[in-house]
Amino acid sequence: MNANQTKIAIVTGAGSGIGRAVAVELLRTGWSVALAGRRAERLEETASLAEAAHAKEPTAQAGASLCVRADVSRPDDVAALFAAVRDRFGRLDLLFNNAGTFGPGGVPFEELPYDAWRHVVDTNLNGAFLCAQAAYRQMKEQDPQGGRIINNGSISAHTPRPLSAPYTATKHALTGLTKSLSLDGRPYRIACGQIDIGNAATDMTERMQTGALQANGEVAPEPVMDVADVARTVRHMAELPLEANVQFATVLATAMPFVGRG
Repeated sequence: MNANQTKIAIVTGAGSGIGRAVAVELLRTGWSVALAGRRAERLEETASLAEAAHAKEPTAQAGASLCVRADVSRPDDVAALFAAVRDRFGRLDLLFNNAGTFGPGGVPFEELPYDAWRHVVDTNLNGAFLCAQAAYRQMKEQDPQGGRIINNGSISAHTPRPLSAPYTATKHALTGLTKSLSLDGRPYRIACGQIDIGNAATDMTERMQTGALQANGEVAPEPVMDVADVARTVRHMAELPLEANVQFATVLATAMPFVGRG
C-alpha cells in the first residue's frame, strides 16, 4: 500500500488487547488509523508500539495515527470521534467495531444486577450500533462511496460460557446487526463482516490459562493463541476489495473447548 493508496480506519477499544493488536498491525502496514478508547494514555501507548513495530520490520510506509478519547456508549463521544476522523483524514474505509466488556464474572443469573446487565449492553451492543451507524452514514455520503465494517463477535456469539448471560446476549445480537448491515449496505458498497474470536492471549483472557469455569462445573485451564494471529486475520478481511467479503470468520486457539463445548 503506497502513500497514494492510504486507507483510513477507526479501531475502537484500541488501548488494549485485540483492538491494540489490530491497530498496530494496520499502522505498521501503511493504514492511517484513528485509535478510539476511554483512556488517552493507553491510546498513545498503542501508537508508540506501532511506531516501534514498523521501525523493527518496515513493510510499507507507516500510516498516521490519531488518538481520540471516546466512550462508545455515549452518542456525543461517537459523533465527536467520527467528526475528528473526517477533519483529519477526509474519509473512512474501515471501522473495526471492537470495544467491549465481559461484565461481572461468576454471578448467577438470578443475582445479576440490572446495572451490570445495562453496562454490558450499552458497551457491547449499543456502542457497536452507534459506531456502525456513524460509519454507515459517512461511507454512504463520501466519494468514492463505500467502505467496510468489521464487528468483533466472539465464540460466545455461537455458544455461551457458564454465567455469561449479558455478554452472550450482546454477542448474539451483534451477529444480527452484522447481517442487517451486510444487507442494507449493498446499494452503497458498504461491506460488513464479523470475526468471532476464541481465547486470544490478552489481559482480558489471562485467567483462561490458570483456570476457567466449564459447563460441567469444573475449573480448568484453557489454551490461548497469539493475538497477532487475530490482527492478521482482521487485516486480511479489511484489505479485500469491496466486491468480496468475509461474512463470518472464526479464529480460535486450536485446542480450546469450543467444538463440543459442554
